[in-house]
Amino acid sequence: MAWKTLDQMDLAGKRVLTRVDINVPLEDGRVTDATRIERIVPTIRDILDKGGKPILLAHFGRPKGQRVDDMSLAPLVPALEEAFGTKVVFVADCRGPAAKAASDALADGQVLLCENTRFHAGEEKNDPALAAEMAELGDVYVNDAFSAAHRAHASTEGVAHHLPSCAGRLMEAELSALEAALGDPKRPVAAVVGGAKVSTKLELLSNLISRVDILIIGGGMANTFLAAQGIDVGKSLCEHDMADTAREIAEKAASGGCEILLPRDVVVAREFKAGAPSETVKAEDCPPDAMILDAGPDSVAHVKEVLDRAKTLIWNGPLGAFEIAPFDAATNAAADYAAELTAAGDLVSVAGGGDTVAALNKAGAAERFSYISTAGGAFLEWMEGKTLPGVAALE
Repeated sequence: MAWKTLDQMDLAGKRVLTRVDINVPLEDGRVTDATRIERIVPTIRDILDKGGKPILLAHFGRPKGQRVDDMSLAPLVPALEEAFGTKVVFVADCRGPAAKAASDALADGQVLLCENTRFHAGEEKNDPALAAEMAELGDVYVNDAFSAAHRAHASTEGVAHHLPSCAGRLMEAELSALEAALGDPKRPVAAVVGGAKVSTKLELLSNLISRVDILIIGGGMANTFLAAQGIDVGKSLCEHDMADTAREIAEKAASGGCEILLPRDVVVAREFKAGAPSETVKAEDCPPDAMILDAGPDSVAHVKEVLDRAKTLIWNGPLGAFEIAPFDAATNAAADYAAELTAAGDLVSVAGGGDTVAALNKAGAAERFSYISTAGGAFLEWMEGKTLPGVAALE
């Protein structure tokens, strides 16, 4: 762990420039889902408790370097005040004289919210001049926006070079969970990778086969791997042009000692809709006029056997078309079993990216996993083995 945490910083009397992700949904000027705000509360409370003055930097939407009234952060003030339990002052810029005056005038126990960083074109270009101006607002920099850590922007990467820097509580939790899953994990390590297309997860698969012991492939991706073995998958979602790539991944996995698990049996239907007539057949017996929409019960039993052996689990993507019953059965059953093992202390389970959170919430398993990342792109890039600029800048 090369980055510092709030515990290692002296914040008393300091202006604490804090990058957060409060890109929350708004309807008629009101926050409809405050999850992202709630997740930064521990960081803000800790800064206040240590005598620091939190000054928040955040983006909202994609204004593309222009001031767009509908993308102002001002409407978030009431939700932030409710979450933090203290007064939140708003300033209509994140640089310049007004922002500097507001940061200097901030009273003890108050929080300052600066306007949308993306109103400046230099934000997404990581403009050094903008980063330097932002840095003038604080004495210490805290990055608590892991979800934006894969972007080298002025507020996520540039500012860190100007001030003593550390990770906030949410960033710390994300990095600690991922380190436990991929950095120095308890073995065996199993990974569930599902989703529609192999082509969108090539880097992920290539990295995981060298890092995990068992790779469980589900969803439409599994169909591509089955087809690569010469199995007729009927009218299933399948990237037939990725057959050579799938075989290459399988060969590399085998030579590296990584076991790949594909469905042994599958649930098929002639149409993709709720309650559509379906049947379970062996993977190699998919009817030519049918679609594979889920893994079958024998496949789930096989996954459970693997989870019984595993000490660490990384989960990204569903095992089937989880949005519609009955094609959510495999995802629900496997997720629930992983959650049971986690609750019993037998498994460290980390999940995130894409549809994963929705699938695990639908299965009623998310709250029992060791850690659920809502970071999306940053979580996936970490799993792909990429360096995240916002994290590297803290080291």
